[in-house]
Formats: sequence, C-alpha cells, structure tokens
Amino acid sequence: MNDIVVLALAFFGAALLYASVGHAGASGYLAAMALLGVAPATMRPTALALNILVASIVTIRFHLAGHIRWRALVPFVIASIPMAFVGGALVLPGSVYKPLVGLILLLAAFQLLRTAASSAATDERPTAIPFIPAAIAGAGIGLLSGLTGTGGGIFLTPLILFAGWAEARVAAGISAAFILVNSVSGLLGNVSSVRALPTELPIWLLAVAVGGLIGAELGARRLGTPALRRALAVVLVVAGLKLIFLG
Repeated sequence: MNDIVVLALAFFGAALLYASVGHAGASGYLAAMALLGVAPATMRPTALALNILVASIVTIRFHLAGHIRWRALVPFVIASIPMAFVGGALVLPGSVYKPLVGLILLLAAFQLLRTAASSAATDERPTAIPFIPAAIAGAGIGLLSGLTGTGGGIFLTPLILFAGWAEARVAAGISAAFILVNSVSGLLGNVSSVRALPTELPIWLLAVAVGGLIGAELGARRLGTPALRRALAVVLVVAGLKLIFLG
C-alpha cells in the first residue's frame, strides 16, 4: 500500500511537470517505477495507460489554446501508429528493456536540461513540416515508443525545434497529440502480448488526471519553468542510471 501511495504522488508530480511542457509524463512514470523496483512487464503498459489520459488532457487544452497544427501532425502519425503497435507487441527481456529505458530516461533528462534556460516566449515562425522526413521520423519514434512504453514526445519536440519546423509552443502541441495516438497504439499492441494491467491503475489514473489538468493549464499559458525542468532532470538521471547499472 505504501508503494501504491508513493507512486500515486510521484505520478501526480510527473504529470503536472510534463503536461506543463506539452508532454504526457511517460519517462517520469517509468523513472518512478524503476526507483521502486516495479517489474518491466508492469512498467510498460502502466506508463502507456497513464500517458493516454494525460496526453488527452494536454491535447484538448493546447487545441483550445490554438497551439496544435493538425495538418502538420498527419505525416508523423501515418507511419508512427502502426510502428508503435508493432513495438508494443514485442516483449523485450528485462536485460534489454531496463538498459534501453535507462538510456531513454537519460536522454529525456538531457533534453530537459538543454531547454531549461529557454523562456516561454514564442516567435512568429511559420509551421512548415516536410511530409517524407516527418513520416520517416514518425516511424522510428513510433517503434521506439511502443518498445519502451513512452509516447515519443521527448524525441519529437526537439526534432521539430532543431529542424526549425515550428516554434516552441506549437511543437509542444503537436507532440501532445502525437504522444496520444502513439500511446493508444502501443498499449493495444502491448495488451495483445501481456493481456493485463495492474489493479492499482484507477488510483494512479486519478492522480495523473489531477496533475495533468493543472500542468496543461500552466503549459498552455506558459511553458514549464527552468527550475522545474532541472529538478525533473535529476530524478530521471538517478532512475536511468539505476536501470542501466543496477537493473
């Protein structure tokens, strides 16, 4: 019971922090479960289920705020949806899954630290996403999302910003919708393999719903603050190193 409550609090915090930057929190949920020694077979479907709820909240809020360019989303999801299902259906051994997720958490921490100094200010850069490169990127990110139990936002957002395809808040909005469809596809593929979700899931869904609502409201108005990003990055580093070196 103690672990259930601790995870609920951790999931609430992760949902709030991630939603404030347009993400759904999968790497945060995975980090919390890794620190408490949750089995890989439970980690992936749980993270995806929580992701779906928070990504739904964030997508709706960012859409209402006018930060999602739906046409720009299409090339990414055309290829990512089937590949996320394939990745979700594959069951990796723990000796492979844990280091892989650990690397994902370290990458997520790096991205948070790299963008920690950025402000909430946006520019007037037009959204211009080339179809073929976006589809190729979507396929790769979708497969990795399904394999690890993440939604892919930690890869898609920096890609969009680095390529100069959209400004920060639009990139966050596109990523939120991308995370939603990939998480649904990945969970469907994963359930076909494990056919089970933890019985504690309703408690955790309630926790992330509250956190996601607060974070999405903050994010639609002002992207996550540098201090929050740095604090979350530290947690991700600790959890990532634990998975890689301690298992």
